[in-house]
Amino acid sequence: MSNKLEGKIAIITGGASGIGEAAAHHFAAHGAQMIVIADIQDELGQKVVESIGSHKCSFMHCDVTDEEQVKNLVQSTVQNYGRLDIMFGNAGIFSSSTQTVLELDLAQFDRLFNINVRGMAACVKHAARAMVELNVRGSIVCTASVASSTAGEMNTDYFITKHAVLGLMRSASKQLGVHGIRVNSVSPSAVGTPLLCGYFGKEVEEVEQTYEPYTRLKGVVLKMKHVADAVLFLASQDSELITGHDLVVDAGYHLVY
Repeated sequence: MSNKLEGKIAIITGGASGIGEAAAHHFAAHGAQMIVIADIQDELGQKVVESIGSHKCSFMHCDVTDEEQVKNLVQSTVQNYGRLDIMFGNAGIFSSSTQTVLELDLAQFDRLFNINVRGMAACVKHAARAMVELNVRGSIVCTASVASSTAGEMNTDYFITKHAVLGLMRSASKQLGVHGIRVNSVSPSAVGTPLLCGYFGKEVEEVEQTYEPYTRLKGVVLKMKHVADAVLFLASQDSELITGHDLVVDAGYHLVY
């Protein structure tokens, strides 16, 4: 593996499973000095640390809906490792219902918004503050979705939150460019993460088979590795002049819609 992230200090929220876990392994393989896994899934987070090695990976419990916990996550990372180069804001959940706008449960919407948008905003805010203070030309990557740029016939609250992530990313990229900080997002379509498999009650292969007919690029199946590849690109100097960009990784899914 090349050392695209040699010496870099990174935080990955939602890093205990799924895309976050895949990104953590990618970061480690490409030379990151330390990857701080932040999640509410403590046991899974510790397993990721064990699989990578405690010499270059650590875990910290963090609920992104609590701004103080996000602030402490960033501050402790800087105190322990001297800097913060990469923030991968990946914590998020799906809608728990198929509500249309006519049936929208605003209490349920508030919970989804607090995690997917407010939590993401807290991660961007405090990572950026640390980078500005330390004069680090860092990279912030947010997990968005193909739902960020399409319309939904259901799961209205989820589509709303993912549209908001793009607004956050684009505004932050415009404001932080003066500090040399790049802000981008990655937008996957349906990928067989533990979260999505649990939502549908299906195995990985079943989820892949369900969505494969809706993609234009045939002969390949979207996996977590493909999304992690995109995150690595946006986190590294390979994308040195890219900011304010939403990198869609979906095998042409959005071309159908």
